[in-house]
Amino acid sequence: MTAYIIRRLFFLVFVLFGVSILIFGLLSTFSPERRAAAYVTSPKQAENIPLIIQEYGLDKPFYVQYGKWVQQVAKGNLGWSLVAARPVAQAFWTYFPTTLELNLLASPLVIIVGIWLGTMSGVHRDSFFDHSTRIAAIVGWSLPTFLFALILLMVFYGYLGMFSPGILSSKLSLWVANHPDEFVRYTGMYTFDGLLNGRLDITLNALRHLVLPVITQVIVVVALLMRVMRSGMIEEMNKDYIITAKAKGADFKTIYKKHAKKNALIPVITVAGQLVALSMEGSIAVEVVFSRQGMGWWLAESATQLDMPVLMSVCMFVGLVFVTSNLIIDIMYAYVDPRIRLH
Repeated sequence: MTAYIIRRLFFLVFVLFGVSILIFGLLSTFSPERRAAAYVTSPKQAENIPLIIQEYGLDKPFYVQYGKWVQQVAKGNLGWSLVAARPVAQAFWTYFPTTLELNLLASPLVIIVGIWLGTMSGVHRDSFFDHSTRIAAIVGWSLPTFLFALILLMVFYGYLGMFSPGILSSKLSLWVANHPDEFVRYTGMYTFDGLLNGRLDITLNALRHLVLPVITQVIVVVALLMRVMRSGMIEEMNKDYIITAKAKGADFKTIYKKHAKKNALIPVITVAGQLVALSMEGSIAVEVVFSRQGMGWWLAESATQLDMPVLMSVCMFVGLVFVTSNLIIDIMYAYVDPRIRLH
C-alpha cells in the first residue's frame, strides 16, 4: 500500500505541472501589460508596468515567462488583485473561509441524503418512491445551478421574506466591522466564530443565511450521488449471493444493510471526484446569486475585470483540489479493492 501511495504522489507532481502549464498557456494569450499584474505586489509597483514587463520577460518566449512565474509563486508572490485591492495571497484567506463554510455544511448532507435516497430507491425498485426520487434527480441534474438558486431566492426571499441573501444581516455585519476587538475572526467562518466568541446570535444568523445556499448546493450534487447509489444497489440485489441469502430466509433488512449496501458503496467512491467538481462549480453560481463573498464570487468578479493574478491563482487552486481529491479517491479505492494496488 505504501508503494502505491508513493507512486500516486509522484504522479501528482507531474499532473500539477501539466495543469500549471495549461493554465499559464491559456492566460498568456493576453497582452503583456495585462499579465504584468500577476507580478505586482503593491499599488505603487503597479505604476511601473513597463519595468515589470522587462524584469520578468513578459515579452520573451513562453518558457522564459513560465519559469519566471514559477519562481514568483515559489516565493509566495501571487500578484496583486484589482478586485480585492490587496495581494492575492492575503485576499485568498479572506474569501476562502466563506466557500469552505458552505461546503463543510453541504457535504455531510449530500453524503447522507444521497446515499439514503439511492439505497431506498434501489431496494424498492419501480415503487412510487423510486419513480419520485428518479424524477427529482433528473430535474436536479438538468436544472442549471444559478436558475435553481434564483428560483429559491425569488420564492423564499422575494415572496415569503424568510431568508435573505448575504453572509450576515446588515445590522450584525456593521457591528462586526465596527468592533474588531470584541469579535475575533478565528476561522473566518461566522458559524464557528460566533460560537468561539460567545455570540450565539451571530452563529444562528449566519446559519439562517446559509439555508438557501446549502439547499441549492445539496440538490444539485445529490442528484448524481443518488443515481450512482441506486444503480449499485440494483446490481447488488440481483447478484447470486443476495438471492442465496433470500432463499435461506435471511432477514431482508440484514441483506441490504450489511451485504448489498456495503458493496454498492464502492462505485460511489469512483464518482467522488465528480462530486468535488460539482461542489466547486456550484459554489460560483451559489455565491454570486446569494451575494456571498467567497472564492466563487471572487473568481466571477475577477473574470469580468480580467484580474489576471486571481484567475491564475484560483484556477491553480481548483486544479490542486481536483488532483488531491482524486489522489484520496485512488487510495480509498485501493484500500477497498486490493487488486488496484498491483496496477
